Amino acid sequence: MIKTDILIIGAGPVGLFTVFEAGLLKLKCHLVDALPQAGGQLTEIYPKKPIYDIPGYPSILAGDLIENLMEQIAPFKPGFTLGERAETIEKVEDKMFELTTNRGTKIQAPVIAIAGGLGCFEPRKPPIEGLANYEDKGVEYIIKDPELYRDKKILIAGGGDSALDWTIFLSEVAKEVTLVHRRTSFRGALDSVDKVMELAQDGKINLITNAQAKTVSGDGKLESVGISTKEDGDREISVDHFIPLFGLSPKLGPIGEWGLNINKSAIEVNTVDYSTNVDGIYAIGDINTYEGKLKLILSGFHEGTLMVQSAFKYIYPDAKLSFKYTTVAGVNGFE
Repeated sequence: MIKTDILIIGAGPVGLFTVFEAGLLKLKCHLVDALPQAGGQLTEIYPKKPIYDIPGYPSILAGDLIENLMEQIAPFKPGFTLGERAETIEKVEDKMFELTTNRGTKIQAPVIAIAGGLGCFEPRKPPIEGLANYEDKGVEYIIKDPELYRDKKILIAGGGDSALDWTIFLSEVAKEVTLVHRRTSFRGALDSVDKVMELAQDGKINLITNAQAKTVSGDGKLESVGISTKEDGDREISVDHFIPLFGLSPKLGPIGEWGLNINKSAIEVNTVDYSTNVDGIYAIGDINTYEGKLKLILSGFHEGTLMVQSAFKYIYPDAKLSFKYTTVAGVNGFE
C-alpha cells in the first residue's frame, strides 16, 4: 500500500509542476499515469515540438521542458506509478481516498488532483477513403521525430496551433512543406499565423486555404494527396508524407465514472481552488472546464499552484499556512 499527501493522476507538465508547488508546502506527492514514462503528451507524442509560451523560454522543445520539470521536482522525491491506469476510487475513511489501478496497485491519499490532460485520447482522422492503408507508410497523425521528414515533401492539414507550429518548424527541415486548411482564418496563436503567412509570402512554404484533402494514393506507400479547393477545383500534390493535425479526441475513461460533474468530456471545477463537486478531489489542466478556460500549460501551472494551497488547508485545517517566496528561500529552504 502506497500512502501520500496528494495523489496526482497524470504525470504531464501540469502534474509535474504541481509536485513542486506541493513540495514548497511540505506535502508529498505520488503520480499515476497510464503512459510508461513521465511527461504525458509532451513526451509520448510531441517530444520534439517547440513550445513558445513558457515564461523565460522564447522556445523550448516539449521533451526538454519535461526534463527541466523533472529536475525541478527531484528535491521533493515524488513517487511514480507509471504504465498503469487509474481505475477506481473509493472513500475508505474520513478524508482518505483509495485509488486502485488496472494492475491492482493501491494508493491512499486525503487529496486527489486529476491532471490527466485530455484523459485517454486518440488523433482525429479525416474521413478519407483508404487513408488507413497508408498509415505508417507516409500518413502520420503525430510527429515524434522531425528528422523523419528531412529533405522530404510534406503536406500538413489543419488550422490549429499544432498545424501552424509544425509548419513553421518543418519549413527548416523538409524539402517542401504545404499547409492545407479548409478556411482562410486560423485557430492558432496570432504570432504563429503571422509567421506562417510570412513563410508563404517568402515562398518557403505552400499555403492552400479554402481547401481540403480528399484522396490519397500510392503504390505500397503514399505518393500523392488529392486536394479540393473552392477557387481552383481539384488537384493532385506529390508528397512523401501527409500529416493531418486535427487535434485529439478526448475520452475520460474510468474518470467519467467517479461521480464528478462532467461537461463535454471535461470536469467542472470551482475557480477559487479548482475543486470538484467531491470534497478532496481537484481537477487541473486541460481536463477541467470553467468559464473563460484556456487550454494552456501556463494556465495549468496557475491552477496547480492555487490547488495545493487549498489542499494544505483541507488536510491541515488547524495549521497556519505560511507561504514563502522561492526567490527568498529557494527550494533548499523547504527541504
